Amino acid sequence: MLLCDIGNTSYHFLDSTKDYKESVSSFKPSSIKTEVFYICVNSHVKKILQDLENWIDLSSHVDMTNYYETMGIDRIVASQAIKNGVIVDAGSAITVDVVKNGMFEGGFIYPGTDAMSKTYKDISPALDYPFNFKLDLHKLPKNSQDAISYGYLKTLYSEVTSYDMEIYLTGGDAKKLETLFENAEVDEMLIFKGMKKIISKM
Repeated sequence: MLLCDIGNTSYHFLDSTKDYKESVSSFKPSSIKTEVFYICVNSHVKKILQDLENWIDLSSHVDMTNYYETMGIDRIVASQAIKNGVIVDAGSAITVDVVKNGMFEGGFIYPGTDAMSKTYKDISPALDYPFNFKLDLHKLPKNSQDAISYGYLKTLYSEVTSYDMEIYLTGGDAKKLETLFENAEVDEMLIFKGMKKIISKM
């Protein structure tokens, strides 16, 4: 069984033995002849895949009654993967979703690290620092790098930990956030686990 999570820049595949990525700009999905179960947040790619019978869109097999209409399919599928916890998906945006007893409770969207770094830089070149993910969030900063790091990370940390639930980190920047959320579980396969649960009910 071949699974594929398609974002704005890459096709992320999982087969029975390994996961790998292909670039959206150069990969041709018609080159795959076997059956592929996929989710996609890229509207351009989704139009291409509609004409390929072996590519099966899992979004049409999701019970949407517990989610809101404009919620991204990647967030929905990740929420299907766990019974209880807070999912922090750290990509170009950071999405935070709360699941209790297998039901989606709600969530929010936060700027990703690259987007927020650019925001600080656009305000002033004097604020062009990389974020310090090892910052002690229990002490007020006394230098510029830690000040912008605190302003960005403390809000995220406080909100995520306020639910007092297990935290699941996924996405490209999950490893960066791991230093903040010491007891969190980093699971880069979380969306694929959700996809497998949906397939099992088809």
